[in-house]
Amino acid sequence: MYPKLYVDTAKITANVRSVVALCAAHGLKVVGVSKCVTADPAVAAAFIEGGVSAIGDSRVENLMRIAELPAEKWLIRTPSPADAARIVRYADLSLNSEPATLRALSAAAVQQGRTHKIVLMYDLGDLREGFVSREELMDAAQLCMELPGLQLAGVGANLNCLSFVQPDRAKMEELADTAAAMRQRWGLGDDFIVTGGNSASLHMLMEEGFPAGITDLRLGESLLIGKERACYSYLPGTFRDAFVIETEVVESKLKPSMPWGTIGPDSYGRVHSFEDRGPMQRAIVTGGNQDFDVEVMQPLDPRVRVVASSCDHTVLDVTDCAQDYPVGATVRLECGYHAILRAFTSSYVEKVYL
Repeated sequence: MYPKLYVDTAKITANVRSVVALCAAHGLKVVGVSKCVTADPAVAAAFIEGGVSAIGDSRVENLMRIAELPAEKWLIRTPSPADAARIVRYADLSLNSEPATLRALSAAAVQQGRTHKIVLMYDLGDLREGFVSREELMDAAQLCMELPGLQLAGVGANLNCLSFVQPDRAKMEELADTAAAMRQRWGLGDDFIVTGGNSASLHMLMEEGFPAGITDLRLGESLLIGKERACYSYLPGTFRDAFVIETEVVESKLKPSMPWGTIGPDSYGRVHSFEDRGPMQRAIVTGGNQDFDVEVMQPLDPRVRVVASSCDHTVLDVTDCAQDYPVGATVRLECGYHAILRAFTSSYVEKVYL
């Protein structure tokens, strides 16, 4: 069955150890984010072996897959009030920004006889989830203290995900100062969580460090492929090829590089232009946009060039390759983050664990 996704769990564990050590040197814990791999149990186990303090995921269904693994579970997507019962059952902690949802989680926790931990999100400019006003954030914290079944466990922020606003010292100091105000107001202990972002925070951490008071980072891409998100650079001591797609050539023909006829818009309304590169040996391989994202994939053969992809086909230029790629040959491509995400979501991609 093609395409196949090869998953090297030993390399993932090595990546996690390197990143955990980097963060520990700055006094930070790491929550391993498993949403890209749909909380695949083998990958989540590699996270735990590498030393993460908890597993975070955006879907309750994913947390259900790893319910038996020995790690605290975080729901890192804004919770749905309608799903409060499952959230309380399968997540030890959730990231929140709505009082109505806090009330729903409280009711579910009371009904189940559980205590659910709450991290309140502070919007520091990326304009995704979180309270913009510190006053409203403090009001929500007071509500957490009053509602039964809830524990105010921390405060956090998310950056570089929607508007791609990057973390900086002023934003991290605002988060740390807010956390200090919460600790003082409610007498919260040293275990109060201050979660300062995702893999985009690592560049700042390495260049200038974080202000005192930040305790955790929620990391996925850096653990899986060793990549920080602010400058898209690879971290020292990490592997970038823990995930490799193998596809099969199903057509190999010499064709023009320029299409002929009137060019219309694609599915997004964009009209593409093409470069005349002369006759091209074009290899079509199994799999396309439904299975992976070729824009963040790199052929292991450096002479193979990705031309384009549709839902189920990917076209490669193999004109200048030292080896032939006839029908039945295979091509391997290193995966970026969104390629991994689609491959794990697609039931048409066979997963092979090394």
